[in-house]
Amino acid sequence: MSFKVQVGPPRIAIHRAMTLLVADADGQMSGTDQNGLFYNDTRIVKTWLATIDGAKWESLSGGAIGYDVARVFLTNPAGVGDIPRSTLSFVVGRSIDGGMHEDLDIANHGLQAVRFALQIRIETDFSDLFDVKAGRSPPAGETEITWSRDTQILHAAYRNGDFARGLVLTIEGAHASYEQNCFVFEISLRPGESWHACVRYDAMDGSATSNAPIGCVEPTDNAKKWRAEVLKIEASDTNFHQFCAQATDDLAALRLPLDIDGETVVMPAAGLPWFMVPFGRDSLIVSLQSIPLYRDFALGSLAVLGHWQATDYDDRRDAEPGKIMHELRYGELAHFKRVPHTPYYGTADATPLFIVALHEAWKATGDRSLLDRLLPNAEAALAWIDKDGDRDGDGFQEYLARTPSGYENMAWKDSGDAISYPDGRLVTGAKALCELQGYVYDAWIRMAEIYDTLDRAESATALRAKAAALREKFDAIYWNEQEGTYALTLDGDKEPVFSVASNPGHLLWSGIVPKTKAARVVDRLMADDMFSGWGIRTLSTQHHRYNPYSYQNGSVWPHDNSLIAIGMARYGFHAPAAAIARAISDAASYFQAFQIPELYAGLQRGPMGFPVRYAGANVPQAWAAGSAFALLQALLGLSPDAPNDTLYVDPHLPDWLPEIVLRDLQCGARTYDIRFRRNEVPTILRGDPTRVKIGVRPGSAPR
Repeated sequence: MSFKVQVGPPRIAIHRAMTLLVADADGQMSGTDQNGLFYNDTRIVKTWLATIDGAKWESLSGGAIGYDVARVFLTNPAGVGDIPRSTLSFVVGRSIDGGMHEDLDIANHGLQAVRFALQIRIETDFSDLFDVKAGRSPPAGETEITWSRDTQILHAAYRNGDFARGLVLTIEGAHASYEQNCFVFEISLRPGESWHACVRYDAMDGSATSNAPIGCVEPTDNAKKWRAEVLKIEASDTNFHQFCAQATDDLAALRLPLDIDGETVVMPAAGLPWFMVPFGRDSLIVSLQSIPLYRDFALGSLAVLGHWQATDYDDRRDAEPGKIMHELRYGELAHFKRVPHTPYYGTADATPLFIVALHEAWKATGDRSLLDRLLPNAEAALAWIDKDGDRDGDGFQEYLARTPSGYENMAWKDSGDAISYPDGRLVTGAKALCELQGYVYDAWIRMAEIYDTLDRAESATALRAKAAALREKFDAIYWNEQEGTYALTLDGDKEPVFSVASNPGHLLWSGIVPKTKAARVVDRLMADDMFSGWGIRTLSTQHHRYNPYSYQNGSVWPHDNSLIAIGMARYGFHAPAAAIARAISDAASYFQAFQIPELYAGLQRGPMGFPVRYAGANVPQAWAAGSAFALLQALLGLSPDAPNDTLYVDPHLPDWLPEIVLRDLQCGARTYDIRFRRNEVPTILRGDPTRVKIGVRPGSAPR
């Protein structure tokens, strides 16, 4: 396919953990935009501008050659002394691991000796990431810069009270002069001769230093190691195969190692470039999507989110006992509590999803100690669901910020205009979104099974009774007979809001929909006003607020579609689930490197069409990448039951995807290689075939 969609402006973004570089396509940073080298939510380098005798180098090509390595190629312009144009090669290589290592390589490909000055302007500002994104004024602290000509080391130290960040810049292999933020290298090269220097950027947080990689920039084997330890997918459809391969690499890039009680765990960050921090809802959904790929995401997310689970009320942060956080930040504004992200708890869905993820992680690993270890967190979450999650005690979950500065919407559709009446008016105040009820239903059913395992039959029975009562009451109040779907939400007066949106698709995922009504919900989601051909829209084209270019009022979100597809397959609607899988993987094929963004426009697919980018979409984005593996679950019915040493599969491959081979699929302590072919019994290539059962896992099929 010759045409590829570019998401966002041309730029280079590389990172590892919480060190991030965002630069223009030529590797430079002007200091007047959102580019920079960031460390722990602080910009430690804002400007990097290289010139030759004061003239700008010409950009040839370049980009990221891995999630943590980039290289750009530049050449000299005309008019620099008597140096002929394009006879000098200037290659800038960068790699990130803690700090950043930078290689500067210049070669003379001309026929004459040359002399010139390489000037590199490097400025720091130590701005908080929130300030950078908002274009606000520089921070309030003081920066001290010292330079040693002898050691070729620059120290930049920022301090504001007890908050400190720093940069140690070291030049190796060459000698520079330094004045007013500008490094100058005087270079002489004979024909065929080259020049090399290294620049190391060590980042400091207080007294702790994150050192730059040692040695010159080379492609790392981090991605190779990752691919060796995770699920491998071979699909006969090229688009689906490449989609899964790129999604695997994207999730490698979004790994976030964190120290929790002296142990390093890995959770998925939400997305590049601005969300490389712990999240609640996002990390939990990605963990659920990617259970077949990498179980440790779920284990890491549970550990981190359990550690930060709220224990007290704090209106400013929307914290309530037992509530799972939304977002944690590490910068200066968070340090001084000028933003509530310390962490911020403004999410209504992360708490029930925590229980869902705990159950799924246990089923995938068979680790009984996981239940014992996290039982206090799960029971605190149950208590929050009953009390603060149900604000008025009517049995439904609703949200409302405890502070005027809190988020208006606290589910995955969290933009301020995402929830509206059919006539377009915004729903304000407390909202009882439909999917929240489904998440709680699912959490109660799953927690009941956990209680069975813990020999707490009475607790299990009570939760199942609550779930049954919720299901009956929900169906009676939310059902929209005219549209054949469920209300988007109840408003503050507990009146149903019958806007047709994608949210009811999550009810299929959670299993709260009676089987007698599932077909109508599926049909409504796949109708022309909802299904664009590139996926299910967030909002019907018939709605007053429909806008295909909006954030959540008519756009298509891959993660939303992937959860809906799992739900459809769960109820036995395999053809529409496969149609969604094809739509999303086909859309991925139009984006550069098959790297699907978090959302794209909800325009109707046509013979001359292609998915249209959303200007502010994150890419790579974790739950967009995770959609590949959720769709895989939908197509193959993958359902590990490690506590009972059984892997359940229920494959329904469509004609456009006649074969999938999975290698290194884990279920408990066992590892499987399995070939799935359309209309054939799966072939177990590795592993005990007696432990693989064809059909739906007992207890998981909706009633």
